Amino acid sequence: MKARFRQLTIAVTVAATLSVPGAYALSDDTTRDLVAIGSPIHPAPADPAIAHALQQVSAQQIQHTIETLVAFHTRSTLSSMTKDLPAGQGASAAADWIESEFKRYSDACGGCFEVRRDTFTESPQSRIPQPTTITNIYAILRGSDPAQAKRMVLVTGHYDSRNSDTLDTQADAPGANDDASGVAVSLECARVLSKLKFPATLVFVAVAGEEQGLNGSRHLAKLAKSEGWDLEAVLNNDIVGGNTTPGETLQNKSLVRVFSEGIPASATPEQAHLIQSLGYESDSPSRELARSIMNVSETYPGIGNAGKSNYLHPVLIFRRDRFLRGGDHTSFNGEGFAAVRFTEWREDFNHQHQNVRTENGVEYGDLLKFVDFQYVARVAALNAATLATLADAPTAPENAHIVTKNLDNNTTLEWTAANAPSGTKYEIVWREITAPDWQFSTDKGITQPAAPDGAYSVTLPISKDNVIFGVRSTDAQGHRSPAEVPMPER
Repeated sequence: MKARFRQLTIAVTVAATLSVPGAYALSDDTTRDLVAIGSPIHPAPADPAIAHALQQVSAQQIQHTIETLVAFHTRSTLSSMTKDLPAGQGASAAADWIESEFKRYSDACGGCFEVRRDTFTESPQSRIPQPTTITNIYAILRGSDPAQAKRMVLVTGHYDSRNSDTLDTQADAPGANDDASGVAVSLECARVLSKLKFPATLVFVAVAGEEQGLNGSRHLAKLAKSEGWDLEAVLNNDIVGGNTTPGETLQNKSLVRVFSEGIPASATPEQAHLIQSLGYESDSPSRELARSIMNVSETYPGIGNAGKSNYLHPVLIFRRDRFLRGGDHTSFNGEGFAAVRFTEWREDFNHQHQNVRTENGVEYGDLLKFVDFQYVARVAALNAATLATLADAPTAPENAHIVTKNLDNNTTLEWTAANAPSGTKYEIVWREITAPDWQFSTDKGITQPAAPDGAYSVTLPISKDNVIFGVRSTDAQGHRSPAEVPMPER
């Protein structure tokens, strides 16, 4: 390679014997190879500005948002074409209100948002019987650093709703949990982060058409691709209301699921084959985004304003989505973007896609009273912390790769630092093949090279065959990019 490398060889220091629950005992030699160098990964320090913003997340404001959306009677995507709905009902009225909220927040921050409508006509298909107008609403908070503002991080929820019949535009479809809760997360993130300045750009979205087949998100994802958005992360919130059905004993309000794809939906057959041959099925960009969310939750354990008793633990679910269901993050996955889905721990399907009714003493329908606004606020705070951390973090390493010229028990990692802001540092992370999250890291001896487009080379005395490596960027405040997993290069 033409770029100049800084070579670093790190001596072996055995940190500790690694205990693997449920596995047979590892030998000293194997332990030495797995743990060899570095330190167990610790949470990054909290950023005071982000911590202060999280304190502003309001369960009362979230309740107001969800109540307002429910009051539109139905938000069926097809209702945009229905002429006989009373004034103030339907998807079009809901879209107008969401736009007005983004504009209200923008006025409060001196016009900091670009508020846009992505409106298009969807052609007839299985759940769309006639050409139908669909409108996505989004607000852009441009990054303050001209060199970093092209980088974008996005949060979304879908504002459309449905009842038992996805073609019904007349009957009540309150959609309190599915998905007024997710829209409330997006709006609340916009409100509390609007007063801060970030190097990178944040995008706050409410899409339609999800219940008809992910139509709105698919259109927006294709728009992002065609316009060349440098979209680094998408956080989709769908059914994050913390179901409160009376008698439900298995719900856990301290948990939220984070779904992420393994092999990227956009991978070619050749790329998928390479991923499988390397054992990288659990290291897609979406999976690394999910791990970043876990890291952020550890940095801000008192999510929201109730201290550590309010802790919300993200559970990494290593599959794209739930059985028999889908979500808007998959639209972005299909265009090659890293995207994940937040969903409450245990859903009640009597309160999804159901007509509002009571049968045999069982209450059906996605009603307001089954939503826990404090839980939604904690989910919103976790989203806000993730958005802010990623927008503050330096550009992720580029062209990360493992040198595989020779058969040896060392590992040489190389990456470039193109477009990284001044002061960017790097750390190497690694984990056992079977571990769900990064276990160890080192930044020992790694410094910024003199050349702005310079590259790094680090040799570690750990067998590349026994662990998964990653490289991530950090800054002086401790903001971390998602890890980049190195591909082999000879």
